[in-house]
Amino acid sequence: MPQIEQLAATYSSQIFWLLVIFGLVFFVIGRGMVPKVMDTVAQRDKQISDDLAAAEAARADADKREEEWRQRENENRAQAQAVIADAKAQAASKTESKLASAQERVDARLAEAEARINAARDEAANEIQSVASEAAQDIVARLAGMNVAKQSATAAVKKALING
Repeated sequence: MPQIEQLAATYSSQIFWLLVIFGLVFFVIGRGMVPKVMDTVAQRDKQISDDLAAAEAARADADKREEEWRQRENENRAQAQAVIADAKAQAASKTESKLASAQERVDARLAEAEARINAARDEAANEIQSVASEAAQDIVARLAGMNVAKQSATAAVKKALING
């Protein structure tokens, strides 16, 4: 075969050009392009780690601020509850004083009404006694034909009412 026969004649030149091309590729790509790519990858890794560190710091700051906000919110809530409790106490106190004042007025009116009722009852009892004593005098005068003194009739009516 002719291809195998010419291998010995072209073998050394093929190896030479192979080494030249390999060397050229090694220096152009290996020494020129690979360091640039590696620098870009290193910069990218550094940027990613810096971004992650910044994000972690931002998260820690946000957590700290959230905790401060929660504490302020709890303090504000406690203050609001105290204000509400104070307002309720004041309202209850005002209501209690108004109720006490109204109760005093009602009690005074009730006592006044009871006094009027007692006076009316006493007056009615006196009126009944007076009418009963006059009726007793008339009955005794008609039945027995005797005149009874007003004081005797009144005393008899009182005695009958007390026993009655």
